[in-house]
Amino acid sequence: MSTAAKQPPRAPHLRWKRVMALKGASFTLPFFLGFALFTVTPLFMALKESLYRAKSSGLGFGEKTVEFVGFDNFAEGLADAKFWGGMGRVALFAAICIPLIQVASVGLALLLDAASQRLADRFRLPLLVPFMVPGIVATLIWIYLYSPDVGPLTPFFALFGIDADFYSGSLIWISIGNLMAWSSIGFNMLIVYAALRAVPPEIYDSARIDGASEWRIAWSIKVPLVRRSLVLTTVLSIIGTLQIFSDPMLFRSMTPETVTRDFTPIMAIYDWAFAQGEFNYAAALSIILAVVVGTASAIFYRLTNKAPTS
Repeated sequence: MSTAAKQPPRAPHLRWKRVMALKGASFTLPFFLGFALFTVTPLFMALKESLYRAKSSGLGFGEKTVEFVGFDNFAEGLADAKFWGGMGRVALFAAICIPLIQVASVGLALLLDAASQRLADRFRLPLLVPFMVPGIVATLIWIYLYSPDVGPLTPFFALFGIDADFYSGSLIWISIGNLMAWSSIGFNMLIVYAALRAVPPEIYDSARIDGASEWRIAWSIKVPLVRRSLVLTTVLSIIGTLQIFSDPMLFRSMTPETVTRDFTPIMAIYDWAFAQGEFNYAAALSIILAVVVGTASAIFYRLTNKAPTS
């Protein structure tokens, strides 16, 4: 009998591997169901609504009728100066705020990684606490701290002769940026720290034997090895920052002359939908914003998530 004929059949083994693969994939089913229900479905609904517009007859006093207008809403949105003005403000804010948050997150992660395990465990949870505070609650806390009437920050700076009005046009973005940094640094730090802990310690030992200093190890070994984690947290920060809404919306209640109703793209969309009742136009602006956010994230991911060349 030939050797090939003596080999056992492979079909049961292949079926077992397929069953195990399906079991593993089933753990992702709740996520994909939620993603399809709460992300994909609203996206298609918004796309459908953006192709229509409610028009009134009789000089605007008659009954409104919904008419198909094609891409007219998109054309109007692309020419909306206030909407793109808010987009520009948020883009500039993201270009300054996100790198500072990432630098602080990496610095804290490197400090925790260099410390003893007991000391790192002691400081890791307090650094993560601000991220666990709900966003609305965090914003209300900082609005109280920024208040010139009851907050402690304005009197503190007044002791040094500094008139710090955190609601003024020159400081409002700094106030929002400080709030965003306070809320997100802990989360980004935890992701980077977990990536650092996954690096085999033998790599660091080899570098020390070659005479590398701790600073050299951090800059030339640790940071490059956590590059993928940095890309992930930066992409998430881009997506979140370009869609910033709750923070400036709550700040608007304190300083409406500084934080206007179209201060950010999401605020402009909210105003069109719920203040002016133009749901179809708001849907078109939402699609435009989604395309901008997706494009910005994809470009950054494409430019940064490349394998290092030897």
